[in-house]
Amino acid sequence: MIKADISGPVDPTPTNWAGEAMQRRIRKRYGAERRFKLLGLSAVLLSVGFLAFLLISMLGNGLRGFTAAEVKLDVNWQQTGFTIDRAALAGPDAEAALRAADFEGAVRQAAILQYGEDGPDLFSGVARLRLRDAVGDDPSVLDRPLTIWLPASSALDQAVKTDGSEKAERAYETLRSQDAIRTGINWTFLTGSDATDPTAVGIWGAFKGSLLTMMVTLLLAFPIGVLSAVYLEEYAPRNRWTDMIEVSINNLAAVPSIIFGLLGLAIFLNFMHLPRSAPIVGGLTLALMTMPVIVIASRNAIKAVPPSIRDAALGVGASRIQVVFHHVLPLALPGILTGTIIGMARALGETAPLLMIGMRAFVASPPEGLTAPASALPVQIFLWSDEVERGFVEKTSAAIIVLLVFLLAMNAVAIYLRNKFEKRW
Repeated sequence: MIKADISGPVDPTPTNWAGEAMQRRIRKRYGAERRFKLLGLSAVLLSVGFLAFLLISMLGNGLRGFTAAEVKLDVNWQQTGFTIDRAALAGPDAEAALRAADFEGAVRQAAILQYGEDGPDLFSGVARLRLRDAVGDDPSVLDRPLTIWLPASSALDQAVKTDGSEKAERAYETLRSQDAIRTGINWTFLTGSDATDPTAVGIWGAFKGSLLTMMVTLLLAFPIGVLSAVYLEEYAPRNRWTDMIEVSINNLAAVPSIIFGLLGLAIFLNFMHLPRSAPIVGGLTLALMTMPVIVIASRNAIKAVPPSIRDAALGVGASRIQVVFHHVLPLALPGILTGTIIGMARALGETAPLLMIGMRAFVASPPEGLTAPASALPVQIFLWSDEVERGFVEKTSAAIIVLLVFLLAMNAVAIYLRNKFEKRW
């Protein structure tokens, strides 16, 4: 039996909570805790403040991009001297007849007759297209004077929404007194493509290019990434080669995105000679960037499945592949889908890789297929932000709003799929 050495005086009250020294320590500890809470709360409030400032400024500029000003124009065809092949309008060559007619001259002459010499400056360059569509839809309007609302010029549109030049402000006040100007939804912004005039630009062309690019990315990155994760987690032997592959995948997930753009430029354009600025090239490049993220997320989801599930399935006679595809993957599916959608959302917002493969071209029409020239929504935002004209500022913010809505929708789908397929044990 070992006895403790208790030589020397022993304090009968080793912890004196009422003592001054202990009270100082307690006050110091509680003070540190209060300061830590205050710092944490300040960090949260600062983050919320920056986010609120970003959203408010973006919404303040962007919501105006979804509206457009229109000016009323009375068109008297005889006074404008407008001529068109009326016989061709009733036949199969109607489109050719409409393209050959001078609608721009008709708008100019009608504007001068109604608003004076400065009248043509009130209308956008796409006003002629709106007038041409009206005639194409109903050729009978050529038999009578026509009153039509046409898009206002960029300067006048800015004067209506915020503040414009002194000349545009005077024109706006005059038109408003005559009830000759109005503001409505800018359908052109939702259905059009890129243009040099801010009143004529639209996001549909770039949005469709992003959809096609994301489709190619998903079709390549998802199956290859998930199957790679299954092999590495369930079948691959544990040796230095497997460790090297795992380290490489983790490093690839942290590589800057522009490096993947250079890789896509070297392989898909210079070596394989695929068409430049095409959704298929953008999808292939983004698939290279997204695949490591999907592999890592899938491996973590598969690893989270309890080993008892595998043991029970093997115990009742299931083969290794039946264990994986009948038991492990269904249970890991919520995590796999969540990681995949998060990786796709990251790819949707990437600009640098697409710039490297040439998806910054001026594309005035939506792409017709995977090999047609196309732009992407983040690239379109980048190009509009570099424009000098003020009208592009609100269009840039409006396009950012559309991109954020798309990203939020993808994250909402990820949450829904996770909750739908999640199983508890």
